[in-house]
Amino acid sequence: MATAKSLTSAEISKVLDYIAINPNAQRNRVMFMFTVLAGLRVSEVADLKIGDVRNADGTIKSEIYLSGARVKHNHARTVFVSTRLQDEITNYISTKVVLSDAQPLFSTNRGARHAFSANTLTQHFHYMYKRCSIASGSSHSGRKTFITSLASQGISVFVLASLAGHKSISTTQRYVSVNDDMKRRAVELV
Repeated sequence: MATAKSLTSAEISKVLDYIAINPNAQRNRVMFMFTVLAGLRVSEVADLKIGDVRNADGTIKSEIYLSGARVKHNHARTVFVSTRLQDEITNYISTKVVLSDAQPLFSTNRGARHAFSANTLTQHFHYMYKRCSIASGSSHSGRKTFITSLASQGISVFVLASLAGHKSISTTQRYVSVNDDMKRRAVELV
């Protein structure tokens, strides 16, 4: 498998602009933001339910627990949800007709009870990046962007591994892209 591309700020804006002018804009925006702001795998995004993100009082959770059965390699993990992502989810859910907590958070055009499969959502992301002319963009690009962004701000690889749900820091290190801007900032620390 080819290495996923870490998105620049300009590319993230380009994707968000593309999403804004196409059908299902709010849904597609939040799916994308889950990858960029929380580092979720596309399969994890596809599997999210209303009850995963919403408390009984209707507020959005600050932590999402994903059991081992729902994640790669059966490594259960807690996903921490930033206030920015909480706001995105709040806006999105306010537009949905919620039937139950077991309802998919992201429904296909077939109806509220029809979730994306991991494969279909992977294809959705592939074509989204292709239409935005982002070379090497893939379903893992948001996740790689999340990890690289935190690494460039000095977050420990151990914290990154935990946030990503990796058992080995060597796996996490493969996600970190180094660019010239990061190197410029690094030498200024000396």
